[in-house]
Amino acid sequence: MKYPFDSEFTKECFCELVNIPSPVGYPLKMQPIFEVWAAKLGYAVSYDNKRTPYIAVEGQDHSKTVQVTAHLDTLGLMVRGIDSNGWLRVRQLGGVNYCTLDGESVTVFTRDGRSYTGLLMCREHSVHMFKELSRAARTEENMVVMLDEPIASAEDVRELGIRNGDVIDIQSRCQITQNGYIKSRYIDDKACVACALTALKYLSDNGLKPRFRTLFAFPYSEEIGTGGTYVPPEVSEMIAMDIGLIGPGLEGSDRKVSICAKDATVHYDYELTSHLIRLAERNGIDYAVDVYNSYGTDAKAAITGGSNLRAAVFGMGTYGTHGMERTHMDGVNATTALLLAYLLED
Repeated sequence: MKYPFDSEFTKECFCELVNIPSPVGYPLKMQPIFEVWAAKLGYAVSYDNKRTPYIAVEGQDHSKTVQVTAHLDTLGLMVRGIDSNGWLRVRQLGGVNYCTLDGESVTVFTRDGRSYTGLLMCREHSVHMFKELSRAARTEENMVVMLDEPIASAEDVRELGIRNGDVIDIQSRCQITQNGYIKSRYIDDKACVACALTALKYLSDNGLKPRFRTLFAFPYSEEIGTGGTYVPPEVSEMIAMDIGLIGPGLEGSDRKVSICAKDATVHYDYELTSHLIRLAERNGIDYAVDVYNSYGTDAKAAITGGSNLRAAVFGMGTYGTHGMERTHMDGVNATTALLLAYLLED
């Protein structure tokens, strides 16, 4: 490996970050922990008005500023109502796949700082009670949260301080097997955040500067399509690190880094994407190039929002996106390797 970065650090970082609740628009739990990780690596964190954290790294050449983005927000839910029996009705934060959520443990965060655990389940919740259980659609109308509290009414719930608009986090259930497979919710995009921090650690440990001044940005609203809509005006080039897809007609794999040439809306900069391909080939990084139908990134948000920049996208190939996801450390390490090549090479 040309850049002998610390992949054990990547695992450690991912395993901690993926278990910190950060549903769309909810940075309260993540922000102090993220600052601790940055400080360990010798970097300061600044924020814009959208609460996006930035780490600025001085480059060898200040003729331009580039931005590397990996989003900290995850899918989640929000309380939208309370049934008379005390069950919580929910609204999705991001493209939630309810079919994968039946029976998951959740945590509800109130506006006054309290938290309560619960079970997310279908209203028709038992094979012994509901003969048509297997046919009941797992939709927003049918899914509810049953709190782990002795409640029997909506008023009991309100006495706990729970109100409409409270954020609900879904348990990540992270596992990393001995042979390198990662199974977890929120590989999208906590794995890419861990890759970015690993690259920053490599730069710090080796006293290296990237070729150009680089902003590392970590938005909290990619899952609803607005994370990258604001880009600092000095940025002329953007790399969005986000998961790659695996499926019929695609060449991606959980053992590779996937370079996205086009998503559902935009095609990414031809020359910059070609540059990433050349870097992968030059460095012996296992990669795939693919075109995605139902997919978007912070770079897409920046482009469609009118930012004057060129952009490209890459990340580890991942199964089961927006559900229980799976990738492999080979794909994660290939993503870090490509990021370092981008930062340090012509």
